[in-house]
Amino acid sequence: MLFGSYLAKYGDMLASITGLGRLFVGSILVALATSLPELSANISAVLLDPPNPSLALGDILGSNMVNMLIFGSVALIFGGKTVIDQISSSQIYLASLSIFMTIIVLVVALINFSYSFFNIGLSSLIIIIFYVIGLRLTYKLKPEEDIEEEETGISAVRAWIYFLMISVGVIFSGYFLAYSVDNISHETGVASSTLGIIVSSIVTSMPEASSYFASVRLKAADLGVAGLFGSCVFNVTIIFYTDLFYVGDIVQQFETSHMLATITGLALITIAASVVYLKDKASKLFINSLLFSIIIVYLACIFTITT
Repeated sequence: MLFGSYLAKYGDMLASITGLGRLFVGSILVALATSLPELSANISAVLLDPPNPSLALGDILGSNMVNMLIFGSVALIFGGKTVIDQISSSQIYLASLSIFMTIIVLVVALINFSYSFFNIGLSSLIIIIFYVIGLRLTYKLKPEEDIEEEETGISAVRAWIYFLMISVGVIFSGYFLAYSVDNISHETGVASSTLGIIVSSIVTSMPEASSYFASVRLKAADLGVAGLFGSCVFNVTIIFYTDLFYVGDIVQQFETSHMLATITGLALITIAASVVYLKDKASKLFINSLLFSIIIVYLACIFTITT
């Protein structure tokens, strides 16, 4: 939690000092940094003896659900539409990319390709290729961001150093998580996929939660929201990075609960995207209702998975 709040602080400084803007810094730098626990935890999961791909997939897909839960709940805590009004309309491009990448995962999971190249599944390769193409198109199509220059009292070099140091701390926060959750699964008999979607995803999403929370308090909600949508996009690519360390095709390990988490994540991201798109067109009551529906849909999915 502490690391995430400092990521927001120094990420906001970098956005101002470098002129990159909150959307870019949030969607690339903050999203990458806050997703490092998922990356380290999931690679650890497939390196276990025996490997636990169900845990890895559950954490990845569950984390995207949790990210949207964070989006809705934190916004409601700080006034709902009041927070949403701080968000740039350009966020819809990043939200659309999140939706697109989630659909790609759903499609490759349903088709379930059996081909692999150099021990990397075709499904994983398709995911990373579409990620690169989608990210390039997103930043090519989005309008130029109006960047406000603010006095930060810190040099660009020092801001980069602090940001990178905090990112390293975030990595260690997720490194041993896979081992702990795997032991819990063996001791309790609860399916690894379920624990990944519910337990592991919440823990590894704490940096996103604290970063978004801190960004809202800093009146830089744009940075936090870009971090959440960007994290959803990057989390999907973790399937590819995890597959590099897994013997076999990790996408072929999809279970029913993973499919449900993917569909729910898609629904939640779509609702969040609707909030961004309609923020200047809809009433406060309607926007707040959409935010609250994110919480309801998330809880409904968790109830379905656990029953």
